[in-house]
Amino acid sequence: MIDGIARFFRQFIEPATGAGHAADAAALRLATAALLVEMMRMDDRFPDAEREAVTSILRAQFALDATQIDELVRLAGEEARQASGYFQFTSLINRHCDAAQKITIVENLWRIAYADGHLDAHEAHLMRRLADLLHVGHADYVAAKQRGREAGAGEQGPATER
Repeated sequence: MIDGIARFFRQFIEPATGAGHAADAAALRLATAALLVEMMRMDDRFPDAEREAVTSILRAQFALDATQIDELVRLAGEEARQASGYFQFTSLINRHCDAAQKITIVENLWRIAYADGHLDAHEAHLMRRLADLLHVGHADYVAAKQRGREAGAGEQGPATER
C-alpha cells in the first residue's frame, strides 16, 4: 500500500514540482480523491454516472490525465477502505485548503451523490458529517448542495431524495 502511494508520487507528482511541495500536493489529491470515492461507494451501487463524475472532477481539479486518474482512484479506494474514519483526510484538507476550496470539495461531493439521480440516506448522512469535519458553514453547505445537485443530476434528470 505505502509502496503504491510512493510510486504514484514519484511517477506523476514529483517531476512537476519540488519534492516537499509534491508530497503535500499528492497527499491532498489523495485525501480529496478518497472522499470522492467514499461518496461513490456510500450507496452500495457504482453506476457509471458516479464513476464518470469522479473522473471528471479529478481531471478538472487536478489537471490529471486518464492514467493518473485511474491510479489515484485506485489508491484512494485502498486508503478509504483502510482508514478508520474520515478525519485523516479532512484534517489534511483543513490544513492546506481555504474556505472556498473546501466549499468546492463539498459541492463536488454533492455532485457525486446526485450523479445517479437519487440521494440515498447514507449519502446525505456522509455529506453532513464531512461538511462538519471540513468546517463548512450551513449557508455554504446548502448553496454547495444546490450547485452539486444541478451539476450531478444534469444528465439524469431531476434528482430525488430517498
